[in-house]
Amino acid sequence: MAERFLIARLSALGDTVCCLPAAAALKRTFPECHITWAVDGRFAPVVECCGAVDEVVRVSKPLLDHREPYDAAFDLQGLLKSALCIAKAKATQKLGYHWQREGSALFSRRVIPDPSSFHIVDQYVDVVRAAGAQMDRADFMLKPKEEDVLSVRRKLKEKQVFGRFVVMNAGAGWETKRWPAASFARLIDASDLPVVLIGGRSDADHRAAEEVADHCRQKPTSLIGETSIGELIALIRLCSAHVGGDTGSTHLAAAMEIPAIGLYSITRPKRSCPYGQIDRCHYHPHSLAGISPDLVLTSLNEAVQ
Repeated sequence: MAERFLIARLSALGDTVCCLPAAAALKRTFPECHITWAVDGRFAPVVECCGAVDEVVRVSKPLLDHREPYDAAFDLQGLLKSALCIAKAKATQKLGYHWQREGSALFSRRVIPDPSSFHIVDQYVDVVRAAGAQMDRADFMLKPKEEDVLSVRRKLKEKQVFGRFVVMNAGAGWETKRWPAASFARLIDASDLPVVLIGGRSDADHRAAEEVADHCRQKPTSLIGETSIGELIALIRLCSAHVGGDTGSTHLAAAMEIPAIGLYSITRPKRSCPYGQIDRCHYHPHSLAGISPDLVLTSLNEAVQ
């Protein structure tokens, strides 16, 4: 009988992306297995684009109704809401990401990362390695849906964006993770390729993009708040490079092996850089304002050659 696995990772965008290789490792090791993933409905489109996942459960109530047993259940979030997703599961073993909070340790066994696993992606994979999965280098198995690709192509055409382009994300969940608007503007003005600004529907994302545009000599194209998550995946897959801080779209770019120029300060690139692209990261220990637009431009030009 094929193995059955349950993964609980409910949020957020970037963290969900970084957990995808755990599912891929299970699928590569156990090709006939069935993988169920419990996720917040807002981020379900990310998991639905992962070729390793067989069933996506959009969580509205943490206590899921498990009808069949699992060979293993994995809590990759380490919060009460993720722990409750596997609490009632009949599983031979229940394993959890090592940073366990809110009593999540009551429901799964903590898996200590391998000493060589510096990146958070590899630490997530370590959890499924404890159940026998094998993977030398993370594979995200992420691919946009064709209908989202077609939709994005239409939106780009309407915005008069043709050919190659660069995606930039001036927003982030925290103010301290945002590169100054004037620095983004200098980069945009110097870019050889058209620039498309991306972001969510929040007022903060709109304000961040507007501030960048106000500093630009030539206004970039904006798709702020105009893409679903599925369309965002497609848009990033179509671009030539992505520039942004430690935020979800940066990890989406890395997951699809799109050149991702990362801007880091309060979080260290060694742990959370766009996976496999630490050489494209720029880090300043005190503030993102200390990162030179000229250095970022050099990285961007090298990436799109």
